[in-house]
Amino acid sequence: MASTFMQQFAKKKTVLQRSSKKYLEEALYKKLLSDGGEEMHVRAKLNEFLKSRKSAYKWEVGRTVKILRGRKLYGPATKLSETMEKRGMNKTVSDQAIHLDLVAKSSGIAAAEAYFMALPESSKNNLTYSALLNCYCKLSMTSKAQFIFETMKSLNLEMSSMPYNSLMTLNLKNGLPQAVPALINEMKEGNIMPDIYTYNVWMRALAAMSDIAGVERVIDEMKRDGRVAGDWTTYSNLASIYADAGLFDKAEKALKELESRNVRREFSPYQFLITLYGRTGNLLEVYRVWRSLKLAFPKTANLSYLNMIQVLVKLNDLPGAEKCFQEWATAYSTGCSTFDIRIANVLIGAYLREGSLEKADKLRKQANRRGAAPNAKTWEHYIDYYLKKREFKSAVKCVDSAVTAGRANGAKWTPSPAVVEEFMRHFEQSKNVEAAEGFLEILKKSTDDVRPEIFEILIRTYAAAGKKSPILHRRVKMEKVELSEECKVLLDEISTE
Repeated sequence: MASTFMQQFAKKKTVLQRSSKKYLEEALYKKLLSDGGEEMHVRAKLNEFLKSRKSAYKWEVGRTVKILRGRKLYGPATKLSETMEKRGMNKTVSDQAIHLDLVAKSSGIAAAEAYFMALPESSKNNLTYSALLNCYCKLSMTSKAQFIFETMKSLNLEMSSMPYNSLMTLNLKNGLPQAVPALINEMKEGNIMPDIYTYNVWMRALAAMSDIAGVERVIDEMKRDGRVAGDWTTYSNLASIYADAGLFDKAEKALKELESRNVRREFSPYQFLITLYGRTGNLLEVYRVWRSLKLAFPKTANLSYLNMIQVLVKLNDLPGAEKCFQEWATAYSTGCSTFDIRIANVLIGAYLREGSLEKADKLRKQANRRGAAPNAKTWEHYIDYYLKKREFKSAVKCVDSAVTAGRANGAKWTPSPAVVEEFMRHFEQSKNVEAAEGFLEILKKSTDDVRPEIFEILIRTYAAAGKKSPILHRRVKMEKVELSEECKVLLDEISTE
């Protein structure tokens, strides 16, 4: 016994004394994230590490892959995992399951399927099957998910809660909460132990069926069973369910449970507490949790200010939201030269909803000077403002600005079908063909999909204005628009010289 201990001790000592010429001097994840968490920088640091030919311990690579995966840096995580395997690092089946998930996220489901098929038969167990099933469920590939699930059962693989959790989540996403209890019963019949995720998704399914009493029975069952302890996410779910049902007293009791389980003072529970106390309308508790968050995280993140200001605006505490915004702007005036346009947008929207155009313009220009150019969301607030005032000319200019700016993530923006229809009906009523055509030209910058209803309104606008358009017939044909019989008659009249 003593000799075994000394051998283990000597082995650990040898590991600690390995030459730094061969091994990294710092933790691998710290090296990869040393220039920040942006994927471009992480990729550069990863390439630097791989070119150096220095080694890292297997547990360290696994930890780094987990951290990168948690930060949604799927490309670098996949590359690190693949390269270390090529260099002789043996993967466990658990490692292979994680790698399959990474491949799906970084290269697509077809690549993940190919990776799974290439695995040796000994690696095709409940872990890798469950990983592939989870990929299908996340992509809403229902038929393939069901096929894999049935295959796992037919192969008599050892079943855990994971495949059931994946299928239950898929059913919720597909609007089939009634399918969840059957899967729960199947787990019970198979003596498959639920985990905290199982209980959480079961609660959400019952809530979706408006079975609040059922939700409470799930919590009671979990407590009686005793094998799974509810965590802060359980009580966050419960509080949200109660808030949706208007049971604010019960929601606040659940929030007290949530708070008592945040013993490590994690960031996310504070965010949920502020949001959920906001939903119960308890402004005092919102401010109390906000003070606790700032004590726990003195360098308070942009995301926290965004969440807090959104909650205060929803609770009609505009002076409080303004004070919070000024606190953020002051804190970031020294350490950051650029505003976060998302935070500014919350106040801009609030100002415009109360009719304070001057305040909104002042803040928009201030943000622009600080490097935060207006995005589509900024202009959406202005569009709503001008539409309510029936100032369509100004609203069209804002639509143009929104299309040009695009979304904050770089994606294209186009107004909602309801907004497009509101503009076009106004042009029809005012018999303004030029404005209608100009508006459609703006829309074409972001989408080629103009709905048949919009073309029909355009045709009626021409007819109401008494104007002809020889090319409109050709445009409808090119767009492959299916018109009503009434509009076909109108189109023939408009197109005739």
